[in-house]
Amino acid sequence: MSDTERGEVRRRGRNETEDERADRMWTELIQEVRVAQMGVQILFGFLLTVVFTPKYADLSDTDQTIYIVTVVLGACATGALIGPVSLHRLVSGRRIKPQAVRWASRLTLLGLLLLLATTSSSLLLILRVATDDGFVPYLVAGVVGWYLLCWFGLPMWTRYRHTTR
Repeated sequence: MSDTERGEVRRRGRNETEDERADRMWTELIQEVRVAQMGVQILFGFLLTVVFTPKYADLSDTDQTIYIVTVVLGACATGALIGPVSLHRLVSGRRIKPQAVRWASRLTLLGLLLLLATTSSSLLLILRVATDDGFVPYLVAGVVGWYLLCWFGLPMWTRYRHTTR
């Protein structure tokens, strides 16, 4: 009995069924999430300790606001990047892996955007405390531009340039 007779539809490229593709994509996604999760959890953990240091009371109102926004962004990034694990656990065995992979991928992308915002605001706060020079916003903007290029620009260019139509 052929794959088509069993109701399995093969796709071009890797010659895999939708379920096989979902399994492969899930494995790849989880490997990617592990890297991002580690970074966001370490950053978030350090951010949580700042408020308990003597230096926190000396921060200006603006810097304290930046800190609060940064902690909230870090919490949101952590939630989004851990979300795929919970999603997988709650839908496992329900035969909806392709849909779970799509939602997990969206959560991961959202988590990366929130990680970008968290890292950027952390850098802004640290540089504002470390120096009172007016170049800090420009330096942070340059780093944000670098992140955007590395995390989104280059991947999107590669996708556009090398994807067959």
